Amino acid sequence: MPNAAFHRLAWSNLAAQGAEQTCLAAVPMVAVLALGAGAAQTGLLSAAQTLPFLLMSIPAGLLADRRSRRGLLVGAEALRAVSLLVLTALAFGGRLSIAWLAVLGFIGATGTVAFSVAAPSLVPALVPREALPRANARLEIARSIAFAGGPALAGALVGWAGGPPAFALALLLSCVAVACLRGLPDPPRPALPPRHVAHELREGAQLIWRHELLRPIMWTAVVWNISWFVLQAAYVPYAVNLLGLSAAGVGTTLATYGAGMVVGATFASRLMRSMSFGMAVVIGPLFSAAAGLVMLATLWLPSAPLAAASFFLFGAGPVLWVVSSTTLRQTVTPAAMLGRVSALFLTVNAGSRPLGAALGAAIAAAVAGDAGLKVCIAVVAVGFAAQALLIVCSPLLRLSRLPEAVA
Repeated sequence: MPNAAFHRLAWSNLAAQGAEQTCLAAVPMVAVLALGAGAAQTGLLSAAQTLPFLLMSIPAGLLADRRSRRGLLVGAEALRAVSLLVLTALAFGGRLSIAWLAVLGFIGATGTVAFSVAAPSLVPALVPREALPRANARLEIARSIAFAGGPALAGALVGWAGGPPAFALALLLSCVAVACLRGLPDPPRPALPPRHVAHELREGAQLIWRHELLRPIMWTAVVWNISWFVLQAAYVPYAVNLLGLSAAGVGTTLATYGAGMVVGATFASRLMRSMSFGMAVVIGPLFSAAAGLVMLATLWLPSAPLAAASFFLFGAGPVLWVVSSTTLRQTVTPAAMLGRVSALFLTVNAGSRPLGAALGAAIAAAVAGDAGLKVCIAVVAVGFAAQALLIVCSPLLRLSRLPEAVA
């Protein structure tokens, strides 16, 4: 059973995820509604909020393996709180600008990256091995709730009184997260000898590449992210032009993704107990393959309910994947390497996303008219089928139970 120390981490994670999602949703709304931003400016803001995942993941992983993980978590969330404090003050003072939103978004996202790397590295030290699936599911429930509720709450606050209340709420949540983290124990670890940074990174990369269980997880995640961001690039114009959906209809279909995440996270640990561990890992990619086929069916049966069902499956399946694959990674990775291995996975995933978005944009530009959008949907279905095939053909499917923990 997860203990009091883990519960403190879980509550801090819920508050931190809430702060992140509320701010991420409020920033582009404020940029467009209050500052008159266009597509180029909102693209700049999106880049500023995602760039730290490429630039800062590996440094954060090295710090997590060498320094106090509790200290890194506190510092990461405090950094986000400071950025939100400045953002809130500028918003109340009427001095916001696109440049300020971009700079402060980059700083806040840097805190998010460090938190995202350090938290999974600390979980195995707080809970016993048999409780890891339940603990990871608890963290995913928090992320799912924040993903579903943060944007809706931010939209209501921005619509009611502009950006200041939304930023103030995010600041409050971030401060709650810091308060929870300050009381978190930091289990002792043996001192590590000084080593060169390049050697440590090479060691982590070699572990992922050579490990028969970690390597297929990495490649499955790469193909999934590329396919997902092809869909992200094409879905809104596809839904408007070919499915005939209004803006509200598009928003409703997208909202089912968050609902799927909540359902998947709620039942993840229970499902994992009812089947072999290998099937628990594989079921998430199979959900995504099914979701891709459902979206493909809208080419012949244009339907908002079909699109919504597809996004629900996309939300529910990957949550099961995150819980099971994270549990596996925490078990088969030596404790002294958890930080850099988590960081390398985060960097690979982040690097795959712009590739998918660029591929979707290239297809839509190369194939004239609505046919380009149809090709994108077909490519999405093929991509999700490929990621399911990768994991089904790997040794993971043959795992009857969670492997023994590595010393």
